[in-house]
Amino acid sequence: MPEKIIRRGDFAQASKNDAESAAPAARADRVGVRERFSRGKIKARDLATLTRTLATLTDAGLPVVKALTILEGQQRSGPVKRIMKHIVEDVSTGTTLSEAMARHGKQFDRLYINMVRAGEAAGELDRILNQLADYLEKSQMIRDRVKGASIYPAVILVVAASLLTVIFIVVIPKFQIIFDSMQVDLPWQTVTLIDTSKMIVKYWYLFFGIPVALYFAHLGLMRRVDKYRYRMHAFALKLPLIGALLRKILIARFARTFGTLVQSGVPHLEGLDIVKNSMGNDRVAHAVDDVRARVREGEGLAIPMGESQVFDDVVVNLVSVGEATGELDRMLLRVGDAYESDVNRRLEAVFKIFEPALLILMAGVVGFIVVALFLPLLKIMDNLNK
Repeated sequence: MPEKIIRRGDFAQASKNDAESAAPAARADRVGVRERFSRGKIKARDLATLTRTLATLTDAGLPVVKALTILEGQQRSGPVKRIMKHIVEDVSTGTTLSEAMARHGKQFDRLYINMVRAGEAAGELDRILNQLADYLEKSQMIRDRVKGASIYPAVILVVAASLLTVIFIVVIPKFQIIFDSMQVDLPWQTVTLIDTSKMIVKYWYLFFGIPVALYFAHLGLMRRVDKYRYRMHAFALKLPLIGALLRKILIARFARTFGTLVQSGVPHLEGLDIVKNSMGNDRVAHAVDDVRARVREGEGLAIPMGESQVFDDVVVNLVSVGEATGELDRMLLRVGDAYESDVNRRLEAVFKIFEPALLILMAGVVGFIVVALFLPLLKIMDNLNK
């Protein structure tokens, strides 16, 4: 038989085919290396700013690659710049923006990626990015207000704890030496204070170690034991004042997130699945999962939401109206706006009550200490005057 002649062109074509078939594997290896060496995480505030800038650039008519390149050039050295560089490289080679971001799943959550994917599919990436930026900015605003309102009480607690520690470990033992040298009968307030001081000095490692150990044990159980985490989350929703506020925050998050997804064209079932994983509370997440299961069976949203005992009547009624009128996204976003405003008012009210209550409690503790220390001194002075 004649030997098969391999022409130069055939060899080149075969090499090209081999290279193309090896490209996906090489790309996957490159992505894995990037994930391992892209240290750091984009902060929520930076992500909101980045999304708003990208939305503005794409809305101005710039191609996605050009907009991403401009964004990369604006970043300082750090995780944001490294991640943006990887995304620019991927999009430049033909990868969609959503796929490029999905390769950095620790930086961009499912909500973000699915909304970008929906915008690409609909050809309205600029509009979706603006919606996403609105969502991220409002979420960041709530976080900032919660943090800002809690700074003052936290500072008071730290200062009070430090002051009491110094009093019990340093001041009271010195007063005890004085009382012992005077051999005076001590009132019960002073005896109680001295006994407490002795216990703190002797077993200080227990007073400080037990709360720390309980805290880390709680964190470990919250991460590893689903039933414990569920019960703690359900218990948090039942706490006076705090529970009602937390429920409002979670409902606002649900309405804002789901409404934004529905407005972006994400299917209801997929949107509910994304919302479930973004709630941050297992009790509410289970309720959303139950709603999703019943929607999958053909039911509407309103009835299972009402039976979940998580969403109140106002939310359920507005969702029902939204389903009936075909404006579910607008109704959900309206619920989100209303509940976010309510959360802001309740936060101010709670901290206005909490701050003076904390000051009154501290004044009571310090007053008891002062009285307990100076009663024996007054008795000693009376004896000296006699």
